[in-house]
Amino acid sequence: MPKLNQIIAVEKGVKARSAQELARAHQELQKPALLAGLSRSYQPKDEEGEQLPPESTRVQVKAEELLKAASEALTRLFDVTATKDWANLDARADVVVDGRTLLAAAPVPYLLFLEKQLTALDGFLRRLPVLDAAETWSQDPSTDTWRTDPVRTVRTRKVPRNHVKAEATEHHPAQVEVYYEDIPVGYWTTVKFSGALPARRVNELLDRAERLLQAVRFAREEANAAEIEDRRAGAALLGYLFGG
Repeated sequence: MPKLNQIIAVEKGVKARSAQELARAHQELQKPALLAGLSRSYQPKDEEGEQLPPESTRVQVKAEELLKAASEALTRLFDVTATKDWANLDARADVVVDGRTLLAAAPVPYLLFLEKQLTALDGFLRRLPVLDAAETWSQDPSTDTWRTDPVRTVRTRKVPRNHVKAEATEHHPAQVEVYYEDIPVGYWTTVKFSGALPARRVNELLDRAERLLQAVRFAREEANAAEIEDRRAGAALLGYLFGG
């Protein structure tokens, strides 16, 4: 008995061949000259008349033969697809992570859905904002966010001062240089808040997502390795369609 993964492996090729056969039949049926034949002979009116050779054109394409070839290609496609789809109803496997069964007897279509969704979710998790590692953070119950410890900083104001470089004399005025001095005038107390996540939490989520995705993939491969029954749907369907 074949296995589901073997049927999946050949399905693409069968689809391609049936599509090619249908395309070939369609193209040839669009050429009326290939479907037409001719046979004619000439007989002069009397024995002294001109003799002309007979003419004939052979029919190169027979629509019934094209139908037969298309039917054979489609029968194989119908059978392979039926075998796969019926098997997908029965092929099941457990999703197990670290010895814990999270999902029992999951069918293949659902495992494929999970694999796609978890792959997208992994990309989402990798874009989660992370708390600035340069700060020390703690949870703040009042705002349900993360906060830093208060940091006190000085607020200053520039006050002009005069620096006498040279005292005034009888002949020269004093030489005075103006400079500015920062004088403390108050204090800022700053607390930063953030809705981001600790790096530990993000790494934990990514690790769990990877474990779960691997478990789903393993379950899919296990289900696809199950032995299945060959289905013969094409003959009945296409036999009715193309039958005489």
